[in-house]
Amino acid sequence: MSNIRVAVIGGSGIYKLEAIKVKGSHSVSTPFGNPSAEVMECEVDGNSFYFLPRHGIGHHFTPSEVNYRANIFALKKLGVDTIVSVSAVGSLQEQYSPRQFVMVDQFIDWTKGLRKRSFFDDGIVGHVSAANPVEAGLSKRLFAACERAGVGAHLGGTYLCIEGPQFSTKAESQIYRSFGAAVIGMTNVPEAFLAKEAGMAYATVAMVTDYDCWKAEHCTVQEIMDVMKSNYVSAQAFIREAIPDLVRNPVSIVAENEYAVITDPGLLNTSHREILDVILKK
Repeated sequence: MSNIRVAVIGGSGIYKLEAIKVKGSHSVSTPFGNPSAEVMECEVDGNSFYFLPRHGIGHHFTPSEVNYRANIFALKKLGVDTIVSVSAVGSLQEQYSPRQFVMVDQFIDWTKGLRKRSFFDDGIVGHVSAANPVEAGLSKRLFAACERAGVGAHLGGTYLCIEGPQFSTKAESQIYRSFGAAVIGMTNVPEAFLAKEAGMAYATVAMVTDYDCWKAEHCTVQEIMDVMKSNYVSAQAFIREAIPDLVRNPVSIVAENEYAVITDPGLLNTSHREILDVILKK
């Protein structure tokens, strides 16, 4: 067990950024199966952090296939208490422009029930508030890192999560806009809720690639990929500002999972306790 407390979950392109040095990797077993990949131990400007490619090395898991429980559990087992989620999204409102980053503060779950979204099942009943799924203090610090890096950013906004892998129809996109959601993506639910259950500070950096399909102009997948490449250049500048700050000045966390479990302790078996020993650890 190292003393690394910060982890980044993101696309495969993140760990290939010039600013990041990969020092090694950790194979972590979990009661929920394998994480998306081995957890990489990385360094930026002498500051160590973990990185987990959400879709696996080479991007081979669809959003629905990602083992979100294993990913979050593995990071918590390694001692992580702060997660920065870097995700590509579409914009649902004019003011959130492609190539800008949005520090999301709320989520709307529009997935289809295919994803395991809680650690509390199979004999463990527990409830954790998801009223504020993002750690506000962490989000503000990530926004400040964007400003220092010269990356256009917005503090606050709702992330609407769809199942995917298809993008929205125009009719769906208009419905989502009517909800007042800022951006649309496919991966941060249940990731954010699981981090909350595990008592971890979690925040999303949503990198805008396009205006979804609600706007008049058509945007091809190739155009989206081109913007993503540009966003990764900005991500490199952002990472160099954010990670050293979080490593040197750890986030203060108030976990909300301490009294989550309501199942009679006498009914908990060895497997249950293995799970709870990790996710409830302070």
